[in-house]
Amino acid sequence: MTHQQRPSLVLAPSVNTTTVVTTTTTTTTYAPIQLPPLPPPAEPKDPREYPLLHVNFPSSIKRFPLVFPNGSRATFRDGADGEGDLDEEEPVPSGKGWTMIRPDSTGSSSKVVGLAEAVERYGRKRSHGADNMMEGVEPTTERETHTPPRKKARATHLPPITTLNAAAPPSPLPSPHGSPPPQPIWPSAPPSGASSPQPQAPLQPDLALTTLLTLPSLLSHFTNLPQPLQSHFLLTLLRHSPLPVLRTLHSILTPTLARDFLTLLPPELASHVLSFLPYSTVVRASRVSKAWRAIIDSDPVLWSDLLKSTKIWFGGVTERAFAHSIYARRRLDIPPTPKTLPLSHPYKMLFKSRQLTRTRWVDNENPKHRSFPAHGSSVVTCLLLSHGRIISASDDHSIHVYSPLTGELLQTLDGHEGGVWALAACKDTLVSGSTDRTVRIWNLATGRCTHIFGGHTSTVRCLAIVKPEWIEIEGEGGVITKEKWPKRSVIVTGSRDHSLRVWTLPRPGDPEYRCYGADDSEADPADEDADDNPYHKMHLEGHDHAVRALAARGRTLVSGSYDCTVRIWDIVTGECKWVLVGHTQKVYSVVLDIHRHIACSGSMDGTVRVWNLRTGQCQHTLTGHTSLVGLLGLSPSHLVSAAADSTLRIWDPESGELRHTLAAHTGAITCFQHDEFKVLSGSDGTLKMWNVRDGSVVRDLLTGIQGVWQVVFEGRWCVAASNRNPATVLDVWDFGTDEDEWIGEPPSGFYDDDTEEEDEGEEIEQADVDAMDQDLEVEASEESAEPEEPQECARDSSQPLAVEVEDVPMERVEGIRASKWAPPSKPSGHQRNRPVLGEPSNRAISHPAESIPSRLPPTNETPTRPRIRQKQRR
Repeated sequence: MTHQQRPSLVLAPSVNTTTVVTTTTTTTTYAPIQLPPLPPPAEPKDPREYPLLHVNFPSSIKRFPLVFPNGSRATFRDGADGEGDLDEEEPVPSGKGWTMIRPDSTGSSSKVVGLAEAVERYGRKRSHGADNMMEGVEPTTERETHTPPRKKARATHLPPITTLNAAAPPSPLPSPHGSPPPQPIWPSAPPSGASSPQPQAPLQPDLALTTLLTLPSLLSHFTNLPQPLQSHFLLTLLRHSPLPVLRTLHSILTPTLARDFLTLLPPELASHVLSFLPYSTVVRASRVSKAWRAIIDSDPVLWSDLLKSTKIWFGGVTERAFAHSIYARRRLDIPPTPKTLPLSHPYKMLFKSRQLTRTRWVDNENPKHRSFPAHGSSVVTCLLLSHGRIISASDDHSIHVYSPLTGELLQTLDGHEGGVWALAACKDTLVSGSTDRTVRIWNLATGRCTHIFGGHTSTVRCLAIVKPEWIEIEGEGGVITKEKWPKRSVIVTGSRDHSLRVWTLPRPGDPEYRCYGADDSEADPADEDADDNPYHKMHLEGHDHAVRALAARGRTLVSGSYDCTVRIWDIVTGECKWVLVGHTQKVYSVVLDIHRHIACSGSMDGTVRVWNLRTGQCQHTLTGHTSLVGLLGLSPSHLVSAAADSTLRIWDPESGELRHTLAAHTGAITCFQHDEFKVLSGSDGTLKMWNVRDGSVVRDLLTGIQGVWQVVFEGRWCVAASNRNPATVLDVWDFGTDEDEWIGEPPSGFYDDDTEEEDEGEEIEQADVDAMDQDLEVEASEESAEPEEPQECARDSSQPLAVEVEDVPMERVEGIRASKWAPPSKPSGHQRNRPVLGEPSNRAISHPAESIPSRLPPTNETPTRPRIRQKQRR
């Protein structure tokens, strides 16, 4: 508003009623009180008190077109006092004969207005309207002031009316009593009667009242302004607002204007945004809200990218196996009560577990540690960690089950009549092989031996459980399909009788079976006709010497023998697909990777060979060890070999390149296990931890002991069996904390949480039989005699383990580790006279056939020669 047009205050007439005998009503009218004009505001000058004083306005609100209520047009431009040409005109692109017309320009130049004029012109429409006019406030220049018409005074005499009229509205100002009445600033209207005295205005205006009464009109005007002008007006006010006012506005506007952009974005974009954050920031972001937690925890792409960016993604095979295991566990769990948050994606759980594995084993310098005796002073031949149990087997014929939390002996499984040299576990089922030539199946929930399988005629030296899993099958024309093999879980056993056998793994509730001689100490289980056993499936023959190691997954079985060969078997047809020749001495260890189609073997000749399962050719011969390579371990990124020359070597399984040589032990390596972060190895009374990526020693877990029999780890747990003369001791380490949600990965990379094993009974078994019958012809076995080898003598357990390269000591050393590293296996059937690779095709593999008396030798070990079974009628 301009200084010519000021707001005025219109006062309502004051009514004074005096009741005597008659009622007299006196009406006093007042002329509008003109409010004083507002002085120009003081310009702020201190930017510290007014932070937005010199802030630049966005260009969108510095210049924009306006259309006033009467239809006239103008251009608003920012500047001092809102008027005049404030900024230099931006150059208009033009050329010869043409000029660019701005979108807001018209054919004729429009008037330029500032802030004050624009607000005033938008307010003129309201000055004439009655609906939104502020009550009692009228501009004095818009209409002429008139006093209301007065009635003619009556002839009756009126009492005098003082200025202190009791009927007048109470004044908010101080009472005039005690001081001269204030002089009126503006003349008031004459009284209605000639005799009426001049009344005093009930309200005296001041500057505060003027400003207060102006605000409602300003707010009504503000709502009618266009949005660009509203923005400009508000920013002008903010420019003149001190810091405390701005803080108050910030506290109100910040939560009001906040938007949860992550929940508003499509999942793909949200995942893309989060992919730019490091994992520590992602973890903190998941704590912002439940919505963010649900988005982050359930995003598989985000966590797979984090696994890759932190170099803990190992190709996808182990990652998918982990995810499949988590889903299987969730299917088994009882449905929980409804939760507000969805379950985390398995990749998120895997990321957390691998981060803990990478850091806690190195950073936790004082893990929880407990030691307890086990198996007296006997050698621990096998050691497992399975479903919260420590399972150990010994050459004292016993199997023990311990609690890793307390070290308490939970179960003692007695029944074998010889040393137990092979173990494999699956959930509550344990399978053991012994020098007594039997295979026993135990129920870990009850501690009972439910099945005893006979048929092998010598020590059961290695075994594995093969679970169904999806594998790639190459069909005709090179077409790759996914199939699940085997259809039902099986047991594969390898023996010193030169053969392997395949058995159906009994399910809980299946009929129990005990072979011939199982309950008779005088009978020989080797006389059992395995064909009478309903759980026996196949007998694989072909090796010329003891089967020392095996590994199996899906349809592929790899067996290593003292005959210096490695054989590849098909689990469905029983066909021996390849006889891999190349080693010059006994084969002590084999590992298998069905996804990369390779198998690796270690031999007494000091070499490690990498074989191509598709072609049967040797891809790499890894040299460097100077003695027996008795132990092998294969992970997605590393192949680790351990030898009697006191060293471990880490190789690239793809290229065969030697990455690191771990040389800090002083004796033969008796046991080891590795993953993608570390290697734990035992020898000469020490248990060492190595960094698998740079080959450095991280720490010594055990020192000053006689020998380390076995070591296993999974997740947060590590267990070692050692000899502390004269006792055998189990050491347990817990590298986690009570808050850790740490899920370990099994060393074989295969989980036994799968619940998808089809339960189709006879139909599945018949399908296996039909598949075998199509390609298998069973021929009569023609066994030939071979020179008898001396029996392997039982070793004194007080002596260091495997300090020589000789067959007997290293046989025992490697026997401790054989079943641990062998993945589950499943062969089926057998094939005779298979040509040996690398030799003339007319050479056939012979089989021993001379009969040998079937009596159990007095020692715990048996000769490495076959035995002829004599059928017994039961």
